[in-house]
Amino acid sequence: MSTPANPNTPDRAFTPAQLVPNALLRTPDVCAVTGMARPTLYEAMAKGLFPRPIKLGANSSAWGAAEVNAWCAARLAGKSEDDLRALVVELTEARKRLA
Repeated sequence: MSTPANPNTPDRAFTPAQLVPNALLRTPDVCAVTGMARPTLYEAMAKGLFPRPIKLGANSSAWGAAEVNAWCAARLAGKSEDDLRALVVELTEARKRLA
C-alpha cells in the first residue's frame, strides 16, 4: 500500500486514529474516518448524534480518536439514533470524569 504524496488528502493510507489511538483529530480527519462530509458532521452534532469537539484554543478544536472510534463501532453495529445519543452522552460524561 503506497502513501499519497500529499498527506492532507482524505485518501491517505493511514489516518491518525489508526496510528495513534489517543490522537486528537481535526475536522478533515474526522470526516475521513467517519465518511461524513463536514456539513453532515456538524448536523449530527447539532442533533446529539456525534460528540462535540474539544477546544484546543481560541480558534481550534479536535475530537479524541477513541471517541470517534467508539462512534464508528456503534454505527457499524447498527445502533439506532437513540443509542447513538446515549453513547454521545456517555462519552461526554467520561470526558468530565477525566478532567
